[in-house]
Amino acid sequence: MTSNTKQSKALVHAAFVAGLCSIVYELLIATTVSYFLGDSVTYFSLTIGLYMAAMGAGSYCSKYVSGNLVTHFLLLEVLLAAVGGLSVPMLYLSYVAGDVFIPTYVVCTLAVGFLIGMEIPFLTRLMEDFQALKSNIANILSFDYVGALIATIAFPFFLLPNFGNYQSSLILGLINLSIVVVVARYFKAELSGSKSKVKTVCIAVFLVLALGIVMTKFALERWDDALFNGRIVHAEQTVYQKIVITQERDDTRMFLNGNIQFSSVDEHRYHEALVVYPMAYIAQPVKRVLLLGAGDGLAVKQLLKYDGIQEIVLVDLDQRVVELAQENPYLTRLNENSLEHKKVTLVQGDAFGYLDENTQAFDLIISDLPDPNNISLARLYTRHFYRLLSTRLTQNGVFVTQATSPYYATKAYWSIVNTIRSAGFSVVTPYHSDIPSFGNWGFVMAAVDASSIMQEPRTLASTQYLNEDMLASMRIFAKDVMYEDAEVNRIDKPILLDYYLEGWRTYGY
Repeated sequence: MTSNTKQSKALVHAAFVAGLCSIVYELLIATTVSYFLGDSVTYFSLTIGLYMAAMGAGSYCSKYVSGNLVTHFLLLEVLLAAVGGLSVPMLYLSYVAGDVFIPTYVVCTLAVGFLIGMEIPFLTRLMEDFQALKSNIANILSFDYVGALIATIAFPFFLLPNFGNYQSSLILGLINLSIVVVVARYFKAELSGSKSKVKTVCIAVFLVLALGIVMTKFALERWDDALFNGRIVHAEQTVYQKIVITQERDDTRMFLNGNIQFSSVDEHRYHEALVVYPMAYIAQPVKRVLLLGAGDGLAVKQLLKYDGIQEIVLVDLDQRVVELAQENPYLTRLNENSLEHKKVTLVQGDAFGYLDENTQAFDLIISDLPDPNNISLARLYTRHFYRLLSTRLTQNGVFVTQATSPYYATKAYWSIVNTIRSAGFSVVTPYHSDIPSFGNWGFVMAAVDASSIMQEPRTLASTQYLNEDMLASMRIFAKDVMYEDAEVNRIDKPILLDYYLEGWRTYGY
């Protein structure tokens, strides 16, 4: 193989790896911001826009670079490996720091985009000695796009599940450095006196990235310690979310993507409002119950108080949440091993998909899904979802859902209420409860047939919080938490997401 052929193949390798790394850097940055701030549509759109604009600026500025093009290209790749590889760790660090998170996000996105924008013009100019212009551009872009295709497949199915976004960023930086190693090997003569400089900075960046990979567990543990109150007793990144369990004195807490799911000090208030309240008003005997979410087993614990219930089907997207609820001693102590009960059937899957495929009817459906802080969750609060859900109720079946805070996210709460009303439920009952770790929290109970819900409650099951005298008062809302004109949430117009983010940001969340 001739020297020219080897050099040409080295540049093709560079184009392939450049395409692979560039798209993953973009996905990693956007995913990290969406994890922390929600609103994935906004931040993915913003990331793409900033990225493309910066790439255009980089491409334009590349024409002013002259001299030893091989040296400039390799130094560019070293810098890109450093900035791209460290972008997610820098975002994690800035999130803990507070007000610098968004500026860090913008700077990282622009910097990575600018450097990537310079890559293709450099590669095209380097290939001029080997091919005609039309073949040159075609080959460079084709391999760049193939790399991007492989990256978009590898990111959700391999990188994120196996390494998480933090470590994936560092790994991509090392992959990016392979361009420097391969090109430098076959362009020794062109490097001339700059070979030592390129080698030194490449080794330095390699050591930083490699150390970052080795120290990932330590770094994330320190990050978790800075972010969460209490001693962290479990932390892991699943395919879907970051799970953290903390313990402080007698208070065990679970967080998903930084959002509290429960506190053992007051979880009984939340789960009694979610389960015991509707059970007090359901007219018909409840034999079959469907739980959407609730993988921690705490709602199941409440349902098992009722001997008449014959089957509880729990559908949760993240299998690891359910597994932790079955094996983690902090959780099994709280849920009293409820998920091991013979009445309970566990299903791993999406709530929407389960309702669409399953045709069995339930006397009670309880939605204990996470708050609608991103587009994928907001679709589980749409009119289409509630209409589908209503077809899975028995003739006198009842539906209840948690519905975020009517105090902190007033418009979001009433949007959920109005969306349920618009889905064909003839009786819709909004109610709320005070839960110290959450604040004032809202729920909605609904039925297609008005006779399914009694006017007066039956005697309550064993409770720690609820009593019969307070049930009627839970339906009373203060004037400053009313917004009954909130729009209906639809799949094609997820207004709920805007309402939700607007409400919580008002209070600094």
